[in-house]
Amino acid sequence: MIAIGHKLIGALVAGTLAFAGTAYANDITGAGSSFAYPIVSKWADTYKAKANVGVNYQSIGSGGGIKQIKAKTVDFGATDKPLETSELDESGLTQFPFIMGGIVPVVNIPGVAAGQLKLTGSLLADIYLGKVTNWNDKQIAELNQDVKLPDLAIAPVYRSDGSGTTYNFAYYLGAISPEWKDKVGVNTSVQFPVGIGGKGNEGVAAFTGRTEGAIGYVEYAYAKQNKLAYTQMANKDGVFVEPSAKTFQAAAANADWAHAPGFVLILANQPGKDSWPMTASTWALVYKNQDKADTGKDVLKFFDAAFKTGQEAAASLDYVPMPENVVKLIEDSWTKEIKADGKPLW
Repeated sequence: MIAIGHKLIGALVAGTLAFAGTAYANDITGAGSSFAYPIVSKWADTYKAKANVGVNYQSIGSGGGIKQIKAKTVDFGATDKPLETSELDESGLTQFPFIMGGIVPVVNIPGVAAGQLKLTGSLLADIYLGKVTNWNDKQIAELNQDVKLPDLAIAPVYRSDGSGTTYNFAYYLGAISPEWKDKVGVNTSVQFPVGIGGKGNEGVAAFTGRTEGAIGYVEYAYAKQNKLAYTQMANKDGVFVEPSAKTFQAAAANADWAHAPGFVLILANQPGKDSWPMTASTWALVYKNQDKADTGKDVLKFFDAAFKTGQEAAASLDYVPMPENVVKLIEDSWTKEIKADGKPLW
């Protein structure tokens, strides 16, 4: 099994990676969110050592994960955009959130270090709309009077694949900028007015890292592992905050999962002076009626182990684990909804 490490994410430029190694008959398979890949990888290593069950997970983006679970080519899908309850019912699926984290803007500007540059949501939207095109633009300079900004063209980088990270990024920009909402919209794939596309968080991190003047958006672990300069962001309360487990947790604290049918809840642009404005969740997708009882139970056991013993791994990568009361809600939903031959698997 491949262990996550500083060299691994930097090497993932293809956007698809399965946990390789010896295949076992009782391995489980999953595909989807690259946002969640670093933590799923760490959890998989621990679970394999403990339960001798491998987890073969492909980091192909949320859109790919949804397609694969609907085609029944994997045992679970992972998506950063939750499916609506009508689509879940139509497909015979159920979903539950399993991790929360932050999407962060990352930049490649000579002389600008991590956490130095400040951006607002409206300015970020204008950059991706192609309205602000140079790093020494007056609007950026006024926010960053203590930062030496070069006369350098901005090169926006975006996700080229169907992506829940893009969905959450676009959702946030749409909440801030009426022009973004009207011209670009909110979806897992949108028509970006400017820039270049990279596949997966891995691809966006790679393009940003090697393109002078670039700005991209990635899950925080990719920024840290690739030593990319992340920005500060102004949150809903107008406070500039840095990405961290603390600011992601502050945003997640307002999440009322108990009153969210199908666990559909978007964490972008939450209130609170400490809240990171682009906090997001990843959901697992599984079939309500499992064709293979043992495999279905192994999937649930893997996520149960992640919930119960994976907090330290989550913290090491600056993810926010699901709170205990939410885990109870999730596992209660397993008992009610996930069955094989008419009998509950959990």
